[in-house]
Amino acid sequence: MTQGKGFGFGLGKIKELQEAFQKAQQVQEGAKQLQEDLEKMEIQGSSEDGSVTVTMSGNQEPLGIVITPTAYEKGADALAGLVTDAMKAAYAQSTETMRAKMEELTSGLNLPGL
Repeated sequence: MTQGKGFGFGLGKIKELQEAFQKAQQVQEGAKQLQEDLEKMEIQGSSEDGSVTVTMSGNQEPLGIVITPTAYEKGADALAGLVTDAMKAAYAQSTETMRAKMEELTSGLNLPGL
């Protein structure tokens, strides 16, 4: 039996792994908080002409829609298109918000060996 060989990890590697686990734990805690923050956000998207506005949470849960009389006057087909445009805009904005928040949360996370 050889002494001093251990698991093949030097003290430096163990310290790196401990730091990585701490960072991962911080990210996990931050992700929980981020989830709560996203639920409380209200993100809006509008049709190109501004006659329809959709509001959704940062988690992309629909919260509401505002349709102006001008949008109604355009007829059912046009109104459907305006609602779709507003939904797409709100979705794109919420997706970008989530991406930016996750990037912010994980910045500086550098796991050794990955």
